[in-house]
Amino acid sequence: MQLAAIIVSLVLTVVGVALIARAVAQIYRFVTLGQPVPAGSRTDNPKARSVTLVKEFLGHTRMNRWGIVGFAHWFVAIGFLTLPPTLAQAYGQLFVADWTLPVLGGFLPFEMYIEFIGLMTVVGILVLIAIRLLNLPSRAGRKSRFAGSKAWQAYFVEYVILTIGLAILVLRGLEGAIHHVDHYEAAYFVSYPLVLAFDGLSVPTLQTLIYLFAMIKIGTSLIWMITVSLNTNMGVAWHRFLGFPNIWFKRNATGETALGALQPMTSGGKPIDFEDPGEDDVFGVSQVEQFSWKGILDFSTCTECGRCQSQCPAWNTGKPLSPKLLIMSLRDHAHAKAPYLLAGGGKTMEGEEKASEEQLKDVPAAALAEAERPLIGTAEENGVIDPDVLWSCTTCGACVEQCPVDIEHIDHIVDMRRYQVMIESAFPSEAGTMLKNLEKKGNPWGLAKKQRVEWTKEVDFEVPIVGKDVEDLTEVDYLYWVGCAGALEDRAKKTTKAFAELLHMAGVKFAIMGGDEKCTGDSARRLGNEPLFQQLGQENVAMLNMAFGESLDEDGEADESTRKPKASKKIVATCPHCFNTIANEYPQLGGEFEVIHHTQLLQHLIDEGRLVPVTPVEGLITYHDPCYLGRHNKVYTPPREIMDKVPGLRQQEMHRHKERGFCCGAGGARMWMEERIGKRINTERVDEALSLNPDIVSTACPFCLVMLSDSVNGKKGEGKAKESLQVVDVAQLLLDSVKTPVEPDDGGDADDSAPADSPDPEPQPVK
Repeated sequence: MQLAAIIVSLVLTVVGVALIARAVAQIYRFVTLGQPVPAGSRTDNPKARSVTLVKEFLGHTRMNRWGIVGFAHWFVAIGFLTLPPTLAQAYGQLFVADWTLPVLGGFLPFEMYIEFIGLMTVVGILVLIAIRLLNLPSRAGRKSRFAGSKAWQAYFVEYVILTIGLAILVLRGLEGAIHHVDHYEAAYFVSYPLVLAFDGLSVPTLQTLIYLFAMIKIGTSLIWMITVSLNTNMGVAWHRFLGFPNIWFKRNATGETALGALQPMTSGGKPIDFEDPGEDDVFGVSQVEQFSWKGILDFSTCTECGRCQSQCPAWNTGKPLSPKLLIMSLRDHAHAKAPYLLAGGGKTMEGEEKASEEQLKDVPAAALAEAERPLIGTAEENGVIDPDVLWSCTTCGACVEQCPVDIEHIDHIVDMRRYQVMIESAFPSEAGTMLKNLEKKGNPWGLAKKQRVEWTKEVDFEVPIVGKDVEDLTEVDYLYWVGCAGALEDRAKKTTKAFAELLHMAGVKFAIMGGDEKCTGDSARRLGNEPLFQQLGQENVAMLNMAFGESLDEDGEADESTRKPKASKKIVATCPHCFNTIANEYPQLGGEFEVIHHTQLLQHLIDEGRLVPVTPVEGLITYHDPCYLGRHNKVYTPPREIMDKVPGLRQQEMHRHKERGFCCGAGGARMWMEERIGKRINTERVDEALSLNPDIVSTACPFCLVMLSDSVNGKKGEGKAKESLQVVDVAQLLLDSVKTPVEPDDGGDADDSAPADSPDPEPQPVK
């Protein structure tokens, strides 16, 4: 038995080590096929990156949001990293049954640690196996987050871990028996029952069992190593290694998710100058090798856990987009195409082959066939990603927020959209109207610029306009960026007027632009039309800088002699999309502003006593988190605190809220595209709200307001929602409570909504 165990173990070791070394080299070459990234963008602040990595791994910061899953996975992950000494001991036991590790062997804290982690690894993997079996696609269909995952790979990994964990505990029991442990010892506090079970066996029998279980432990480990080496696209196994660099190289060194701003378009690792692009510049991604190396690392790291899929509004409403399946498809395509690319293959922008026939003669036929597949194409075209998958994304960020290994799904989706829009002009036709309106009129509705200020005639106080009523913004506390929807869409205008009236009542000095401002470009950028975003954004940034009293020098750069203090450049926006773009994306265009959302400012005004809600607004209210306010910018508390201050309101959260809030369906330029597949996303969200039987559905975004109102009105027409149900912005609720105070019991002045001599508000801006 001993000889057989030694031979089997050593043969597997030689094969396994050779194959894993080859696989590591293959993956390195494969990842480096990707394009470079801008200098320093993934390696800045190495100390912060290292701290982030340690925090995310040891704290399991994403996994622990899933309760018992995170707890179980933590022990499995720690066991994988810290139990290799037991493998070393098993090798020694092949030759000498009672062999122990030098130094560590017999060291009580080490042995107790091995006992505890060995047990918890077994318990943890059993929990994960049970969760998988209870949530099989055969049971839950699309609702299973494992739908589409490669089941055999997951089962293989899970049962390997279980086998190794059990082998460790059995070996501990045999070790105790052969070392004649005849009473309870702390070193065997877990395995002592096994020590007792083996205690009556003879020494030769114990030796034989140790040889056998040492071989099982080593053999199982090496079979795992060989299997994953032969399947370099086996994310459920390789994420154990690739997750560490993927987290370290994440977009934000300090740990924030890759949400908020989109990355500028680059070619060859350098930003594209759209006024004078290079001849070889590549616009967007049309071939898998045009993704950055970080993108290809993302694809390889996916563990197929399906957390992104379970949260995706498109997938949850019957559409073909699953962030998990998209990443898996890109990964499998890239791995299958890699031999062709490593041989020098690839296509130019004109579709010409870069490599000669001689270079490609040894490339496997399967890789050559994979190279012919279009990255974006229908099933009939043998495309890797179906166009319906690409255009179903709302860029809500749920996938990025939930991914435990920091995959940046939205960036990859938008990169593919950019090529489709800019080079192929292949995108949903109705979005073309929006783009034309932006180009010609500067707003998605194509309305005249003078209509941007028409709402000011509907309030009974003067709304100062920059350049007309105030020379520049140095004369006011805030620029109120009304945005296209707030100025031009009837339902959103109610929010605009309510917020302006609240500012007026609170004595906040503010002004608006006079109608020359353009759309911030959010929808254009997320649709994929980067040049149009750049054009709109640059015009707005120049206008804003001028409005804040900052002139330009002869070269068009900011004149430092006229630059106002940064703290004076304050903007408040009622639209989270405008808010996100100006705060997070305009810095890419030279626009550095302090931007807050209107709910942040209103909350501060309440806290300062400048707005006092007094009139009860009766009823049950549920709040819908706008994706670009919540997940993208982490603003969850202010809207809820405002509603808390309104007398009479009873708040109840929908099942999906805050970080797991469900999209309204308007983001990612979906506001301008028709939903033709599956259930409408806004209908799904309203159904969730209606399950609470609320009197009011509130939100803090004009897009969400429109989408939710449309669905609620439809439900009223079908008799599925009560006629009294309202969909309103938080600002409207607050105005209702502040504007008409209740009669005081003591006969005093009831209108105490705007106390005098209050300090200037200083809410924290988003940067």
